[in-house]
Amino acid sequence: MRTAHAALRGVDLTLVRVLDALLAERHVTRAAARLGISQSAASHALARLRRLLADPLLVRGPRGARGPRSPHEVMVPTPRALALAPALERALAELAAALRPPAPFDPATARRTFHLAIGDYAELVLLPALVARLATIAPGVDLFVRAVPDDLAAALAAGDVDLVLAPPRPRDLSGPGLYQRHLFDERFVCALRRGHPAATRRLTLDRFCDLDHVLIAPRGTAGGYVDDALARLGRRRRVAVTVPHFLVVPHVVATTDLVVTLPARVAAALAAPHRLVTRPPPAALGVTGFAIHQLWHERTHGDAAGRWLRDQLATVARALPPP
Repeated sequence: MRTAHAALRGVDLTLVRVLDALLAERHVTRAAARLGISQSAASHALARLRRLLADPLLVRGPRGARGPRSPHEVMVPTPRALALAPALERALAELAAALRPPAPFDPATARRTFHLAIGDYAELVLLPALVARLATIAPGVDLFVRAVPDDLAAALAAGDVDLVLAPPRPRDLSGPGLYQRHLFDERFVCALRRGHPAATRRLTLDRFCDLDHVLIAPRGTAGGYVDDALARLGRRRRVAVTVPHFLVVPHVVATTDLVVTLPARVAAALAAPHRLVTRPPPAALGVTGFAIHQLWHERTHGDAAGRWLRDQLATVARALPPP
């Protein structure tokens, strides 16, 4: 690629179109009309091409053998010009194909892999319905799912992922060229084992703080919505266990006196199989829930396939049952 750029250094690529027209028409006036330029401009371009390639390229034909040279006379190509003609035609055809607007995205026939960054909460809530939908309307579309990166703006800009599904943090939205779209809202509940001493009473702030807790920290950092709310109230809780995923949490809560604050849709899916009960978090916390957004970069903002996938996620999110 660098060699090609070096070879083209100093070459006005508009001359390539002029040369192609001249070789096709073998006539300066007709070549100018074909290109929509003046006959004088075509003549000047031919003169530049001759200097650039050190070859006359087109010379007077039999009718122009005598008398002054005229732009209206038929011209004949030199051997160098004849050798250039097929390569020029191929190059211009490939360039035209490359610059042609892309075909409309057809999900029914598309072969495409989308790279998504999703936490296990959004995986549980959205991914099954999304996969089922794609299997029906886009059987050739594949999903490659990975964990949400710490610097999601950089991952989107670099093309490591096409789309992120997460509650956006202020710093996630501070980078240039980021777009976001609200998908749905979620609320928190507290889950305890059935038979837990605290399960029969309303969770007041004091009772909540007296319990030992499990914290789900998807991004590997301590704290979160609950701890921030407690800090604003001048209160603290003991987090006895911190884990990065939801999967193990119901097993831990079901066999201990620990309590976990988690999204209501996750609790609805896990409570019955693990004999858990749910209670609203203390009203004094002022913590109601969070929102899931999809985030993408301007790099893929105009991509028809990316826009289609974002619409499919929005459709799946609208169909979610209320928390």
